[in-house]
Amino acid sequence: MAKIIAIVNQKGGVGKTTSAINLAACLGALERRTLLVDADPQANATSGTGFDPRNVKASIYESIINGAPAQDVVLTTDNPNLDLLPGHIDLVGAEIEMIDMPERERQMKKVLDPLRDNYDFIIIDCSPSLGLVTVNSLVAADSVIVPVQCEYFALEGLGKLLNTIKIVQQRLNPELVIEGMLLTMYDSRLRLANQVVEEVKTHFQQLVFDTVIHRNVALGEAPSHGQTIIMHDASSKGATNYLNLAREILQKNDMTRIREQERTIPIVEEEA
Repeated sequence: MAKIIAIVNQKGGVGKTTSAINLAACLGALERRTLLVDADPQANATSGTGFDPRNVKASIYESIINGAPAQDVVLTTDNPNLDLLPGHIDLVGAEIEMIDMPERERQMKKVLDPLRDNYDFIIIDCSPSLGLVTVNSLVAADSVIVPVQCEYFALEGLGKLLNTIKIVQQRLNPELVIEGMLLTMYDSRLRLANQVVEEVKTHFQQLVFDTVIHRNVALGEAPSHGQTIIMHDASSKGATNYLNLAREILQKNDMTRIREQERTIPIVEEEA
């Protein structure tokens, strides 16, 4: 049965969609059947895996609002073991359309639960807000990954996000846990970036992933080609980072028996 992980941060530009796309692709590359769910109206996870959202015949919107079976909406990507439940700009209207629905916070869970037996992981790319669609994602999820950008305002708004997660835990999904804080856009040459890393690790300690996502040109280029980092440049630092993250998640969930010396790929420092 799939573990559902929501990737959430109400701040934009923190590497949330990049992390959702590439974590899902790397889990697939490690031979885990993975579904990427695009729950962001911007539909960047859809375009980032090679699909034009304007040409997608049905999306997660149809499943949430009109009850279309999710298995009929899922698309197969060019990445090994990776499927996509596409997003669409219509999700903007879903916030309003769900208001009068019974159990409105559980519509995403009703969509994804029938798919659990088909996958090992389901990764949800949430919108940069704490609206009803994001709350739906938190109710459907087993755990949450919070991307934290290695810049000055990194901790701004985290308190509000963690409070929202706590409310969901108390009222709607008591099984929800924090999978980890993921430090993104790290540049080891910048003193400020190193200060943010230390501050986040001091505040959140064991909740912070060991893997840090470095700034990397290839990570920025890949979406313009409609490709994941694994398909675009498997030898890049970005691909290495996300493969290490995928391995760390597998280890954390006791889903691998790889030897200690194979646990991570060493990072070779290079110019971004």
